[in-house]
Order: sequence, then structure tokens, then C-alpha cells
Amino acid sequence: MLDKTFNPQDVEQRISALWETSGAFKCGTRPGAEPFSIVIPPPNVTGRLHIGHALNNTLQDILARFERMRGKDVLWQPGTDHAGIATQLIVERQLAEKQMTRHGLGREKFLEEVWKWKAESGGAIVEQQHRLGASADWSRERFTMDEGLSRAVSKVFVELYNQGLIYKDKRLVNWDPRLETAVSDLEVESIEIKGHLWHIKYPIEDSDQFITVATTRPETMLGDTAVAVHPDDERYKALVGKMAVLPLTGRLVPIIADDYSDPEKGTGAVKITPGHDFNDFEVGKRHKLPLINIINKDGTLNNDVPAPYRGLSREAARKKVVADLEALGLLDKIEPITHAVPHDEKTKTVVLEPYLTEQWYMNVQPLADKAIAAVERGETKFVPENWANVYFSWLKNIRPWCISRQLWWGHQIPVWYDTDGKIYCAETEDAAKALAGGRALVRDEDVLDTWFSSALWPFSTLGWPDTTAELARYYPTSVLVTAFDIIFFWVARMMMMGIHFMGKVPFKTVLIHNRVLDEQGAKMSKTKGNVVDPITLIDEFGADALRFTLALAAGQNRDMRVGPTRVETNRNFATKLWNAARFCEMNGCATVPGFDPAGVSETVNQWIVAETAQAVADVTAAIEALRFNDAAGAAYHFVWDVFCDWYLEFAKPLFTGQEEKAKAETRATAAWARDQILKLLHPFMPFVTEELWAATATRDGLLMVSEWPKITVPAGAEAATTEMHWVIDLVKGVRSVRAEMNVPAGAKVPLVMTGASEESAARLARHIDVIATLARLSSAEAGPEIPKGSAQFVLGETVVALPLGDVIDFAKERARLEKDLKKAQDEITRFDAKLSNEQFVAKAPEEVLTEQREKRAEAQALALRLTDAIGRLQS
Repeated sequence: MLDKTFNPQDVEQRISALWETSGAFKCGTRPGAEPFSIVIPPPNVTGRLHIGHALNNTLQDILARFERMRGKDVLWQPGTDHAGIATQLIVERQLAEKQMTRHGLGREKFLEEVWKWKAESGGAIVEQQHRLGASADWSRERFTMDEGLSRAVSKVFVELYNQGLIYKDKRLVNWDPRLETAVSDLEVESIEIKGHLWHIKYPIEDSDQFITVATTRPETMLGDTAVAVHPDDERYKALVGKMAVLPLTGRLVPIIADDYSDPEKGTGAVKITPGHDFNDFEVGKRHKLPLINIINKDGTLNNDVPAPYRGLSREAARKKVVADLEALGLLDKIEPITHAVPHDEKTKTVVLEPYLTEQWYMNVQPLADKAIAAVERGETKFVPENWANVYFSWLKNIRPWCISRQLWWGHQIPVWYDTDGKIYCAETEDAAKALAGGRALVRDEDVLDTWFSSALWPFSTLGWPDTTAELARYYPTSVLVTAFDIIFFWVARMMMMGIHFMGKVPFKTVLIHNRVLDEQGAKMSKTKGNVVDPITLIDEFGADALRFTLALAAGQNRDMRVGPTRVETNRNFATKLWNAARFCEMNGCATVPGFDPAGVSETVNQWIVAETAQAVADVTAAIEALRFNDAAGAAYHFVWDVFCDWYLEFAKPLFTGQEEKAKAETRATAAWARDQILKLLHPFMPFVTEELWAATATRDGLLMVSEWPKITVPAGAEAATTEMHWVIDLVKGVRSVRAEMNVPAGAKVPLVMTGASEESAARLARHIDVIATLARLSSAEAGPEIPKGSAQFVLGETVVALPLGDVIDFAKERARLEKDLKKAQDEITRFDAKLSNEQFVAKAPEEVLTEQREKRAEAQALALRLTDAIGRLQS
């Protein structure tokens, strides 16, 4: 006997353990089956499950469970990323609490501390994935720093180096002075902050003239090597070729003509600092300007600046430079501005932009060309298709990839140097020594960018560089599910590496999902206090409710709204499912072995078999097309609207009737439909469905490995469906009129059908009892004319009349409806005024505009319903 209520907290842990011990998540248990494989985007080992992870993992799990039930050999490959900077920061903070530093510990001891932290705290996100119900093959869990993946990384680096694609170069990079490491261009986050624009006068040599430049970073002027003006700028043509005196240093710098200078911007003259600005670096190359680096690795000013500024932080140097310029009368003016300043997205440290340093680079252009061609040929397709444009845009404008980081946690670069500085690149130290002929070697201290190892994920996790059975069977993978913001970081790089080393694309389809917003449509942020914690939602409403909410929200090419109210709604859906199963149980509905749905004869049963078949077709097609919201929506509609609200109501008289054959058939059909529902909902709501599967019948095995429904409908299904839809439309029509006319809920009213065909009259007669019960009618008959004082609606060829003169005051009701209509129309006018106001539309946040549009649509729909109701009264 089923419990009265479903409590997720009592079920989820037990069901999860049951799945794990059954081995049902493991790949390779169906050797003759078609393979289906998917690699999880490895979350950072430092992380906790956020709502984006929950969405991403839910969509992957829906696919894994769906394809497993369709008989495929499913591999959902799990694992975590070592998260170089993030992990190192955590351990360094822990050391700081003990008044220790990594440099004080030394590299070896520090790495021991990191591994210790990983062993103790690094598995939190994996446990949270289990709580979500992720059916990955956990026996194959990988870590980007484990031995096998580290071997793959070394092999890839060595091969690329030997192919001339990896090399050392001295260039400008984004530099994090806190961690003293290069930072990827893609990991720079521009944050709007309030600042100043300082206008500085540079004296012209041997004259009393000045040329004024404007800068947001006056301390960098100490590294200036030119002033640039536009060649067509008449104001400065006479100055081109002359020398300016660089204030505070006395150095002479040339005034040059270059298109980079914008006459419309600022003074039209720009200071050129090739050592500390990417654009200036390019100007410097064009004009063969000297490049002066004035900043140390820790962000302080170095010995290439005048003595008073040496050793100062950037902030202190800025204050002193400004004060000294003012004292000399060379500060023309200061403007307050808001401008974008580059930060490291992880540490939020202001990035030195840029810093000249020697790093390891990878020439990705040859790999990018092949990755572009593969998508153009359709070997990998993006869903939705428009995301391919983002992929192409980046790859077609790709620059060399700076792959080295000055960290200790990560894959140490497999390069050694002898005392002469000669490079030996090899997979192991022994191999490097053999290349060096026994010379003493020192290993390069840098580690690789975290995304380097992540780029190998689809094949390194399958055992590469070894030739494994898994690699042969599951590569290329079937689909990748990921967020739009890592198309550059990860998707494109996996494509490049996969094609280069495996000769094939790493995945056939890439599904890109959008952002998860809060319930008001606002971006989640800690400062706004609107971050939704998925574990909190699971604790409160259960994993099934959260998963179903995410699936319903996951429309292609649109941001989704998620929050407690929506999750609570879908907890109610799980409750509805549970109550429907209890209702079936209480009415003797038991699974009949060998039941043939194609053999049922009762109209209502033929109809529900056809509806079930249609729901299966709709859900299947939507999942195959990766339209998860449509799939979940189709399942929801069928379970709540069709099965619970209509079929079980239609079945009640048959459950309690005297006709034993009809009773037995209906009980068996209801149990069969319930079982198909459990299968249909299982990919979305695995816990409640697995629990009901076990509790409602003696089963051969787990629901998660049962067969996805394949249904043959009865011969009379089409006629039965037409008839039952007619009954439903009639009841809905009566209910709608009752609601619009404010008919008291307890009042029973008569119904008269005029102009009814013989078929309609026969349908009314066949279903009179259930129609009268569901529509709360005192009588229902076909008649020759419409009674006076009737509210009416049309059903097919028939006019359905409800004489309401004895139940409501028509004049009073018309006045109420007209008052409500006026109120709705005023609301529409108010919304239209706001939404047609250009200033309001330009300034209002997107979530406010969305809310206003939704409220206008609601008011419009209400006005239409009220207009219809008034029309019915008048007629």
C-alpha cells in the first residue's frame, strides 16, 4: 500500500544507493547494443553545485536515462577538473591562516598540501551530483590530474612541440600581479568602475608649446616611447616628427602620425606605451619604437623608472605621479569617468594590461582551420544552429594560445634545460636525459593552462594514448551539453585537439544552453542576493521537482527563470502523480502481465491508449530534437491534464459500476497507462518514478533499465479520440461559462443543445452521467430552440445553451463584467504608454520590460474573455 504522501527525503538516498549497487549506470553491459556516449563538462574540483551545473547535469541525465531505456549502451563519462588558479588560491589562503606561504613551503611540500586538500574536500560537488540523480558511470570517474590524463597531456605537448606548433616567445600578456602569472585573454573580465581621465601636458622640445594627452593610468607614462596623432589631424601636422619631453623623466619621445589615434576622441593625441598596452604594442611595432617594461611581476614599479617611483605599488605611483605633475603645472585637467577595467575573473585582481614576459605558446591556426571545416561539413552540428556563428567567429580570428602559467598546481610543462639553456622536450625526465646525453637538467617550472588538459577530455578519459576498447566504441561521443560561455574556452579547443589527435570530431552534436535567471528574469549575483542554491531547493522540494523545473525552462535560445515558486509548483506535480497512483491502487488497478492495449473495447480506454501513444511520440521526438522544454511540457500536459483530470474522472463510474468486463478492462488499462507514465517521466523525475515502479507491482527489474514505451493503438482509437475530445470540449465549455458568469459553485444548471446532429445527440446520451457530474448539470438534453435568458457557446454544429435566469441577475452580472472589462482596458492602455515610451524602454532593465510585456499580455487575455462573456449575456 502506498504511503499517503510522497516525501523525497525518505526516498532519494535509498533509491540512489539502489541504482549504484545495481550497476545499471555502467557502460559496456550491452555489448551488442548501439553505443551512446556523452562526456560531462568537468566541474572544478573546488566547486559547489550551482544552478548552471544543475541545469547542465539534468539535461545530460535526461539523455542518458532516455537512451538507456531505448536499449542503447550508454556511457556518461564523469569527472572533475583540477582548476589550477582556483585550487591554488584555496590552499594558499589556508596556509595564510597558519602564517605560511607556498614559497616558504617549497613546491613539493605545497603540492602535497594541495593533494591533501583534494582528498579531504575535493569531492563535494560529486556528492551533490549524486543528490541530483546523475546516472553517470561513476566507476569510471576521472580527474584531469590523475595519472592517465597526465600522461595524455605530456604526450600531446611533446607531439605538438615536435611538430613545431608549440614554441616559446616574448610577448605582451595579461598578467595577474597577485598570483604572478599570465592569464588567458578569455579569462579577463572587464568590470565597469568609477575612475578618472587625467589630461597631461607634454612640453615640445626647444619651444614653449605643449601637446596634451589623456590617460586613465598616469603611472604608465613613465614607460612612454612616443605620442601619436592622426596623420590627417590638421591641429598636429606641424608637430609630427618633433620630439616631446616626457615629464618626470626628461626623456625625449617622438611625435608620430598613426591611424590608431582618433581625432574625435579626447585631445586627439595619445601617449604610446608599447610595454603596457596591446594597441600601443602594435603601434610600437609599426614605428620600431623601443619597448620599456616599468613594472615588476608583483605589480610594483621597477628600476626603469626614476628613483622616486621605484618599488611603489601601481596605486601609490599613480598618486605620486599626479601630484608631481600638478606641482610642475603639467596637469591640464581631471575628468571623472566610468570605464571598463580588466580583472582576472577568478581572483577579481586588476590585471596589468599588459606585461612583457616570455611564455609558451601554441600555434592553433592549422588546428582551427580543420575545426572550422568539420562544422562546415556537418560532422558536428550546433543546436541551436546560430551558436555555430560564435564558434566560427572566434576560430576565424584566433591568435596564438598562451598555454603557460606561473603556478605550481597543474600539469608541469614537460621541458628540461641544460646549463646552456638548451631545450629538451620529452614525456618523462628519463627520456629528456637520454636526449641530453646525460647532461644535468632542470625542469621548466611553469604549468599548463587548465584548459589544455580539458581540451583532451573526450579521448583522454577513454584511455588515450592507449588503444582501448572504450576509445574504439565510444569516440566520437554522441552529444555535448554545455553553456554558451565556454564555446571558446572548451568546445573549440576540444574540436581542435580531437581532430588533430584522433582524426575525428569529438562529438556529433553540441547542445548550447542559455543562462539560468531568477524568477523575475534578473541575472543571479551574490551582491543582489538572488542566487538560487540547487541543494537548498532539493532539500526543500526534492530533486525531481528541481529537475522537472529546469527541463521545463530549458527552451532553446532563451534564458530561463528558476526559483523556489516554480520548483514548488513542480513538487506539486510530483504529488499529483503520487496521488493518481494511490487513486488507481485504491480502485483495484493492478498491472496485468501480458496486457494488450490494442485489444481494449471501451471508448474511454481506447481513447487513453491513443493519448498515451501520442504523448510517447511527442516526448520522444522532443528529446531526440533536444527540445527538453517541449518534452517536459508534453509529459506534464498528458499526466496532469489528460490522465489525472479527465481519464480518471471518466473511469470512476466504470471502477464502481456493475459491468464486470468493463470494470476489469478499465482497471487494467488505468494500471497500464500509469506504468507508461512512470516510464515517460523517468528521465525527468527519476526518484518518484522509480519508487512508484517498485511499489505498484512486482517487477522484473528497475524502472531505469525498463523498455521505453512502444504502443500499438486499438483499431477504433481514432473514433474514440474524436468522441472523448467532444465530451471534454463540452464540459470545458460549460465550466468556462459558469466561471465567466459567476455561477455559484454549488448551483446545478440545465443544458440544452440545439441544432445537434444525431451523432452529437448520441454522444450526449452515452456520456450523460459523467458530463452531468463534471459540469454540475441538473439536466442535459437536445432541444429544438434556445431557452430565454441563456448563456451560449458553440460546439461543432451545435449551440449549447445554459438557462441561467434563475441562478444569476443578468443586468447585475453585465454591469460587473463591463466594470472589469474597463479596468482591464485601462491596464492595457497604461502598459502601452510605458512600453511606447522610448526613454523608459532605453533605461529599464530587461527583466522589468519582460515583466511589463507579460502583464500586458495577461490583461489582453482577460479583456478578450470578458468581451466574450458580455457577448454571451447579450445574445
